[in-house]
Amino acid sequence: MRSKHLFIFIILLSIKVNSQILEPILEPSKNFRAADSLLKEPSFSVHRDNYFLTGIPVNTHVTSDNADVKYQVSFKLRLNSKPLWGGFFPYLMYTQKAFWDIYANSKPFSEINFNPGVALVRPFYLKGGRLTYGAISMEHESNGRDSIYSRTWNMLAFSLKSQISPRWVVGLRGWIPLVDKEDNPGLTKYVGYGEASATYQIQPGRWSADILFRKGSGLINYGSLQTQLNWRPYRNENYYLTLQWFVGYTENLIYYQEHRSMLRIGFTIKPENMGIF
Repeated sequence: MRSKHLFIFIILLSIKVNSQILEPILEPSKNFRAADSLLKEPSFSVHRDNYFLTGIPVNTHVTSDNADVKYQVSFKLRLNSKPLWGGFFPYLMYTQKAFWDIYANSKPFSEINFNPGVALVRPFYLKGGRLTYGAISMEHESNGRDSIYSRTWNMLAFSLKSQISPRWVVGLRGWIPLVDKEDNPGLTKYVGYGEASATYQIQPGRWSADILFRKGSGLINYGSLQTQLNWRPYRNENYYLTLQWFVGYTENLIYYQEHRSMLRIGFTIKPENMGIF
């Protein structure tokens, strides 16, 4: 209940200061165009990347037990076609990430992570016509298990994502982690308090590269880095061939304390436009 009240308070405060603090760097005359960038998408659409990848570790000997398949399903639902007070659009979001030991004898799923959430998204233009999304979200992430295998945490997150040039999209995201320290000791050290992302269009409509950096607690400890190279074989189809490299911690929740380095390849479906965060 306390987290809910804090969430509402921060939303109201952000609406109040929006016009006072951000006015010098905004272009209010283009606000209607910024809203159109959200409304041209269907109300039900892709949220984060949807992918099906298979790969191997690059920091240890490869076996049928550590090679795997990782896939992710992610979508969002815009709840209203008209903005709420302050120009915010409400969203429901859901992401599910699974790790499948497909090369092992019984082919079990080693881990599935569930990430539902709600968000308020404010589209606007920065000076120079740079489309930007500001978002406030409350999210839950867990692996759906109980007892000693339970991994769960909640976050109150704030994000900015901006198309700073025709080829570059950059994002910053910070969160207040809400963790049950009895069941998940030390989890906060590994999930950290924020992340930075960037996408570069190497050849617009064909080749692109993504990078996502998450910082754990401490000066140099923990955290993770994920990079992707994407190739779109057909300009009229929204799927890509993807080469992904992940190194660091918290790729999944069950082994959040385990340092991993995985190289994977497969297919990805990306959001048609710039994602909300």
